[in-house]
Amino acid sequence: MERTAGLAATHRPSNLLRTIAAPFRAIGLFLVAMAEAGPRMEAIRRVNAMTDEQLAAKGLTREGEVRRIFRDRFYV
Repeated sequence: MERTAGLAATHRPSNLLRTIAAPFRAIGLFLVAMAEAGPRMEAIRRVNAMTDEQLAAKGLTREGEVRRIFRDRFYV
């Protein structure tokens, strides 16, 4: 019997599978793009751009700012 070493590493999905998966992949990418373009993510980017010292100078904490930004969406 001949063994096929590395079969899992070289397996590629068929064209049919890619065709079936394409709309779901597109929807997923669209939802990610929508979430990243939202005002909450922009606020998170601004907080992440600040150092802990800058936040402390304003009397803020990173955790507190995340809670404030998402307060109406999640119980954090």
